[in-house]
Amino acid sequence: MKRAAAFLAIAIGLLAAMALKGAMLPLPSPPAQANGAGFDANRGMERLARILGGQRPHPVDSDANDAVRERLLAEMRGVGLNPRVTDDFACNGSPRERRISCARVRNLVATIGPADGQHILLVSHYDSTPAGPGASDDGIGVATMLEIAHLLRGKRLNRPVSFLFNEGEETGLLGARAFLARDPLAARVDTLINLESRGVAGPAIMFETSRPNGAAIALYRAAAPRPVANSLSTDLYRLIPNSTDVAVFEERPWTILNFAVIGNETRYHSDGDTLAALDRRSLQHMGSQALAVTEEAATGAAPSARGERLYTDIAGLGLVAVPMLLGLALLGILLIFFLFEGWRRRALGLPLLAMTIAFAGSATIALLGHFVIQILRPGDFWRAYPLAATSAVYASALAACLIALLLVARTAERTRLRAAFWLLFVAFGGGLCFLAPGAAIYFLAPPLLAALGMVGRRWWDKAEQAGAIAAVLVLYLTFGPALALFEQLMNDDPQWIFAPLGTAIMLPVLIELAPVLSRMRAALAVAAGLDLAILGWLAAALVPAYSADKQQLFTIEYVWDEAARAARFAVHNDGAPVPYDAAWERAEMPYTTRRRVAAPAPASPVPAPAITVVGRRDFPGGRRLRLRLHSNGAQIVSLFAAPDARLLAAGNGSFFRRLGDGQGDDRYQLRCTGRSCDGALLDVVIGTTAPVELTIVGTRPGLPAVAAPLARARPAFARPQYGPDATIAIGRARF
Repeated sequence: MKRAAAFLAIAIGLLAAMALKGAMLPLPSPPAQANGAGFDANRGMERLARILGGQRPHPVDSDANDAVRERLLAEMRGVGLNPRVTDDFACNGSPRERRISCARVRNLVATIGPADGQHILLVSHYDSTPAGPGASDDGIGVATMLEIAHLLRGKRLNRPVSFLFNEGEETGLLGARAFLARDPLAARVDTLINLESRGVAGPAIMFETSRPNGAAIALYRAAAPRPVANSLSTDLYRLIPNSTDVAVFEERPWTILNFAVIGNETRYHSDGDTLAALDRRSLQHMGSQALAVTEEAATGAAPSARGERLYTDIAGLGLVAVPMLLGLALLGILLIFFLFEGWRRRALGLPLLAMTIAFAGSATIALLGHFVIQILRPGDFWRAYPLAATSAVYASALAACLIALLLVARTAERTRLRAAFWLLFVAFGGGLCFLAPGAAIYFLAPPLLAALGMVGRRWWDKAEQAGAIAAVLVLYLTFGPALALFEQLMNDDPQWIFAPLGTAIMLPVLIELAPVLSRMRAALAVAAGLDLAILGWLAAALVPAYSADKQQLFTIEYVWDEAARAARFAVHNDGAPVPYDAAWERAEMPYTTRRRVAAPAPASPVPAPAITVVGRRDFPGGRRLRLRLHSNGAQIVSLFAAPDARLLAAGNGSFFRRLGDGQGDDRYQLRCTGRSCDGALLDVVIGTTAPVELTIVGTRPGLPAVAAPLARARPAFARPQYGPDATIAIGRARF
């Protein structure tokens, strides 16, 4: 009975620690009463409520965004700013994508402080996606900047501070491109603070910097009162396709800090991104950090630093930063040390094999559990209660650790297990650094403490155990909160990838508890661990997949093909069955790379956009065409061409951009959003004389009457996300 109680205490304690690791993330509350001294999220929310009005979606160049802009101008004047409005038809692209986006954008710019000096530029965007009101994305940035302007207005500043509220971020970072290309102020900026959101809750993470990051990190470290940042997330962000206005601004040699809230992504780019859902504590955290950094840069002697830094916060209490080269050198020294210790302690055989089995086994068990539940319950079964799924993942990791320690390495001494674990831990960190060098920050302090304990054992027999315990605590305090953030960021498949990361935290704890584990019957303990994993996955399967707060992705599209005179319903969801009787099948659609569930639909003809060639200039091996767009009522007009079409560049006037490289099978896309697309002129350079076929796609929000039965069948806790319910008309042209 005592052994069973000990096992339960260990298992429950470890799983509870993994569940509570995010509790260390700072989330300050707004002040109870406005006193005018510090950042006040309550006051910021009041301004944001006036700006958003009826909380309608307000995409770029729309009537709704005109109304938001007028209310924002009034609020800017209310906090003492004297805004100017710019007006451009801008186009932008990315070196990574074969896509050019265009729209008419109106930026709002204001400056406070002295007339001379390099400007500190604060940036947020005031447009939303067509799917939601954007209270957090990017209302949180707008509210933050207005409150900062209110607090700094009238203060003695040593440098000018400028505020850019831009339009068109959601449709291709167009406001940022227009500012950089056309606004004279851009030449006088040297520091940028960008404010963004990918959720409605949680701390504001400083997730991106200029490169090299020495100056940015020195500024952030000196100023931020409750820092949340790490160099691993910065590297990982650069590997994913998401982007913010910083993707444009990083072309300049500015000192850049980029902040975002990422908690509860289920409301992001949906009608759930409302004022009621936006956590005021998140606004308070973002605002207090941005205000402190702005004041440090504007009124103090901003710290100077060069080179690249590794960095992480310690439970929001402070930021630790070390030079990149020093960190990588130390990582190499630790690898050599543990390789030597592993050889000296005879840990390179069975103990190292056991550690490898623990890491690989954790991923295998978690992947198996996830796979089975996904078959039984298709869709994002973890969306409403992600803690149930992550607990199942970490229970799987615990079971793998028990298999490794009690079956594979039961007779191995604890000193050998320590050397084997830290060797594998450091080796994994070194390998990860080839992909994301910023990861090294998490592989330095814990193994260094373990190594110092091993060396200190010569003088104090308890030193190694003390060093091992200290290493475990530091690992949990540093990597634990970061892992909680990664769970929020990657709240889609694959969930199982967190199992090896959980193993990295739990396995060294179990090694220190080896004397307790050795008194247990190995087979029973392993069976109990597997039972916990099974129970965890059973709980993940039984809890509701969706809730009023965290709803299912379920976007309905009515697609009319003008040439075929045929219609289809298309549903963009998470893979769960569509609760509407039709001949559904997975299908590729001509307007997106994401496959849809599609079925034939009743005919309800919709006019497709059209294009007219109004100019042509041939050159050896290609031609340049001037096209006039006719939207025919569409809010978005997109032109697609096959991968072999060899579109080289496109744009309008001074906003003429080269199309990115993309992948080998990526199609080319030219997209125009907003009212001004009707009659707009686009120049396109084609690197071939062969005829090119264009698919012309017009998108307008809302559904025709024939789609009403499907819309009524949408599950109770489901809503459009990343795009609204839409009517899509498809035409074709050949040039």
